[in-house]
Amino acid sequence: MRILVVEDQKKMAAFLKKGLSESGYSVDLAETGSTGEVLVAEVEYDLVILDVMLPDQNGLDTAKHLRRDGYKGPILMLTALSGTQAKVAGLDAGADDYLCKPFDFEELLARVRALLRRGSPATQQQSALKMSDLELNLLTRRAFRGQTEISLTAKEFALLEYLMRHPNRVLTRTEILEHVWDIHFDNNSNVIDVYINLLRKKVDVPFPNKLIHTVVGSGYIFKES
Repeated sequence: MRILVVEDQKKMAAFLKKGLSESGYSVDLAETGSTGEVLVAEVEYDLVILDVMLPDQNGLDTAKHLRRDGYKGPILMLTALSGTQAKVAGLDAGADDYLCKPFDFEELLARVRALLRRGSPATQQQSALKMSDLELNLLTRRAFRGQTEISLTAKEFALLEYLMRHPNRVLTRTEILEHVWDIHFDNNSNVIDVYINLLRKKVDVPFPNKLIHTVVGSGYIFKES
């Protein structure tokens, strides 16, 4: 799942990016509302975390612009203002939830998970993904083939989740980089091939039915043999 964080405070932005990335999300950052609007127009985001106080325009206006321009995914507003009127203004601007600073990161994560679960059909997060005897539990972050549990790192889990969300379709390296890593990642890196090989050793090699396939010159496809 890919998240855009619109936050001009560098320490807060870095904190959010680090925590969300370690939780398995792909995270992009924008320091201004206008930059956030440009990114949302160019990239498919599953959720936007939006600070109210931004240097170029109010986050409420940014939320209104995103909705006006057709973004249908969930928006989580962050603000230091805790009054009821401020919350109502955020929700009326198009936000789906509202979190006051300072906050506990575990609460932020819980709200992110809740928003993704009840999001629009295009972004809705299921509780589990399954193909053949492979099942990925998105709530507990655990993977199984049959009765065998497969231990995955956060990035391995994110890569497998992306593959399983797009079965029977060739995914290019650029698509995988943009969704599982971030927009600033080096396109010439072989990190995808490295992680695909790591996944295969865990998900495919010990089992007769192979699910991760290479399409020479194009990318990878997740399907039953």
